[in-house]
Amino acid sequence: MEVLTSDSLATAIRNSASYVHLSVDESSYLAEHILNFFGYSDRIIDNVLHPEDRDTFYMLEDATLMETEREETTLYDGREWRIHYWLLRHSEIFNRRDSGPQVVPEAAEPSVYDEISDDLWSRKGPETEDEE
Repeated sequence: MEVLTSDSLATAIRNSASYVHLSVDESSYLAEHILNFFGYSDRIIDNVLHPEDRDTFYMLEDATLMETEREETTLYDGREWRIHYWLLRHSEIFNRRDSGPQVVPEAAEPSVYDEISDDLWSRKGPETEDEE
């Protein structure tokens, strides 16, 4: 299995349609920030995240670079306890890194101005008629 590096994650982030606007420095910072949570683990527990970081994780989940997992266990008193985890999708990250930018073409919306001829755009002075 290939080792996930911050450069690989940064490239995968930049190649995602939602993040093509990020610079190399911004995507590198984001990749390092994300990987610092994981360390040498494949998953992290959701409870360690601050709300801002959790929002970032949700955005990367929307870009299909991360996913969540849930585990349920029974406590001694009989209650069910749910533990939520975040996982990096290594295969998707490597595929996105290798595939290049995923630019979604913007649909060109028709404009009312497209139908107006160029000669109507030129400004003319007021037309006066001589009355006799």
